[in-house]
Order: sequence, then C-alpha cells, then structure tokens
Amino acid sequence: ARRRQRTGSLPPVPGRPEPLGAADDAPVGVRRVTETEVAAARSGEASATGRVRRGPAGPRSPRPRRRVVLRLFGVVALLGIVAIAYFANALFEPFAGDGAGSGEVRVEIPAGASAGDIGTILADADVVDSGFFFGLRARMSGDFEDLRAGPHTLAKGMTYAKAIDALTTAPEAAPTESVTVPEGRSRRETLPIIRETGLRGDYMEATRKPKGFSPRRLYDAPRDLPNVEGFLFPATYELRKPATVRDLVAKQLETFQEQFATLDLAATKRANLTPYEVLIIASMIEREAAIDKERPLISAVIYNRLKQGIPLGIDATIRFRLNQWTQPLKVSELEIDSDYNTRKRQGLPPGPIGNPGLKSLQAAAKPAKSDALYYVVKPCGEGAHAFSETDAEFQQDVAEYNRARDARGGRDPSNC
Repeated sequence: ARRRQRTGSLPPVPGRPEPLGAADDAPVGVRRVTETEVAAARSGEASATGRVRRGPAGPRSPRPRRRVVLRLFGVVALLGIVAIAYFANALFEPFAGDGAGSGEVRVEIPAGASAGDIGTILADADVVDSGFFFGLRARMSGDFEDLRAGPHTLAKGMTYAKAIDALTTAPEAAPTESVTVPEGRSRRETLPIIRETGLRGDYMEATRKPKGFSPRRLYDAPRDLPNVEGFLFPATYELRKPATVRDLVAKQLETFQEQFATLDLAATKRANLTPYEVLIIASMIEREAAIDKERPLISAVIYNRLKQGIPLGIDATIRFRLNQWTQPLKVSELEIDSDYNTRKRQGLPPGPIGNPGLKSLQAAAKPAKSDALYYVVKPCGEGAHAFSETDAEFQQDVAEYNRARDARGGRDPSNC
C-alpha cells in the first residue's frame, strides 16, 4: 500500500485524539468550514468572504418605513410653519403700509365693552379687518384697559395698532376763548363786554327768546317775558372757537339751571314766592350788597317789607329802568312813573334788574332771621351797612351818613 503523505498539515496535538473523516484528506490551502458558517451561507446572511448581505428569502429592512414617517413629519412641520406665519401676519400686519384706507366712519364704543365686542364694532364698520384679531392684539399689548368709550371718528382700513392708538389716545383739546360775565350786570351792561370778545352775533337779540328755554314752565315766570334777563348766569366760560353769542347764551342758561337746582326753597314757599320772584329778589340783593355776609340780611329786609306791605325803596330798580348806574340819581329820576320805581310802587318790580350770582340766589332763597326794615351805608364801612328795625334808628343812621358825605364834599363816604 502507498504511504499517505501529510503535506502542510499540523502535527497532532498530544493527548487529543485526531478526528477522523474526509477532512483529513483536505488539500493544502483549503480552510475548514464550521457548521455555523455553513448555516449562515445557506440563509444568505454571510458570503464566503464573511460580509453580511440580504438573502433572497430573508426579512425586509425597516428603512423604507422610516423614510415615510420622516416625510410625513416634514409635511406636518411645513404646514405648522405656514400656519404660524399666516397667524403672525394677520395679527401683526407687517406689510399693511400706512394702515389707513379712504373715508371715515363714526363709531360708538359702549362703556364696559369687552375687547372682542369693540373689535366686532370696528370690523362691522370696516375700520379693521377682523374683530377677533383686534381683540387679541389689544389684550396682548396690554392696552385693553385704556380703550376709551364714547363716540370716535376713525378711518376705514386701519391697522390694529393704529386703531388701538386712536382709541387709547385722548383727542387734543379744541382751541377755546374765555369770556367772563361779571355778577349782577344787566343785559345792556354786559353788551359792551361781549362786543370786546369778538363773539359773532347780536347778544341782545340772542337773549330775547332763546329756543328750548321756557321761564314760565321752569320757574313760573309771566307768560310773555320780553327777554331772559336774570337767567344769564354770570361766570367765566370757555367756548370752542369759533364761538357765537348764541353759544354763550346757551352756556349761561344751562349753568343757571344747574345752580338754581341747588337752592333750598323751603322759606320761599312759606312766603308764597314763586321761583321767578326769588330770582327778582336775588337780582336786587346783588346790586345792594358789597359784603357777602350782609346778603342774607338784605334779603331779610326785602322779605319783611313785602310781608308788611312797605315799599322796598331800592334805588337800583330805578337805575335799571334808566340804565344809569354811575351818576347820582336826580330828584326827577327818583320820581319817575314806572313799575320799577320801588319808592313809589309796593311789591317787587316786574322782573330781575340784572343777573345774580349763586351767593345772592342763596340769600334770596334763605333770608337771615332778622326783623330789620331799613339799612343805609356805614361811613368808612368799606361797603358795610347799618341795619335797623325802626324808623327812628334809621333816621339816626341816615344823619350820620349825611354828615360824613358833607365832610367829604358830597362824595360817597363808604371808603375812607
């Protein structure tokens, strides 16, 4: 028999029996393959070179499924970005230009309206595009609490920012002119003052029978008053330019109603005096009093004389009839035949002799508790009067006054 030859084979390991089989006859250079490698080759997971590859019958890879998920996520993200961009553009309007369209509209914002309600009003009037976005913008900016109620004139097509600014910014004050009407003056005395202001219109005509004012209905005045003498409340008025005399008269009448409504007329009702008669008394007090604390006392003298049927003897009523307020009255003037001559006629004159202020109105409504029937200027009294209850006391006061006047060469001795 031919001797077997081991060419390139390893020597047997001592103590381990050498395996038997055809592998013993494998040629040099051929590597022994394990059972694991054989199984891997059959399943396609390993090649003869040892690299993993997909076999024809193996399971599918998860990579295509991940690609679909990633694509869907990308589409959703893109839609989200588009939605955010649209929302931001609609809310902040970065490309809206100057933010004002053509034309204006008048809107009324109710007190206590919510931001959404205001937005709806503006959107319905074409001031803004969306009531929802306006309300949201007002809340986000923190300006909601400052949105002003009331009437507003706004441009159409405004941006939310401009609309918010318009509703939170107070309008500039309109230019005005100041007119001061002194207390106690009659209409004819007030006329030169009004002319100096430059107000347009005829003051005397405007004060005859103003529309919407009824002295008879409001104050129980005679039916056919020739004018509103007495009702033209004296004060300083701020009138919006360009103002007219009718604007001034309307303010005077409005202020008179407000002030007269504050009076306590309990005493006048007990004396059976109408509101119009209270006004007449106040107009005389305004002419007679130079010191505020004496107004209720002069009022008491008028009340007492009316109650006892004594003529009032107030020369200011004659001055009103003559429109003569500066020169001493002549004897002939004191004797004129007129309802305004309270030396000759008993009771009140037919109407007010001027336009009294609030203090004289208050004194006429609430006279002092006094039995005085007379008063005369105190010498060196700085406008104060001496009041008396009897004719004898009054004559003494008159004599003192005459002495002081004679000592001053016939000048008024009131101020020394």
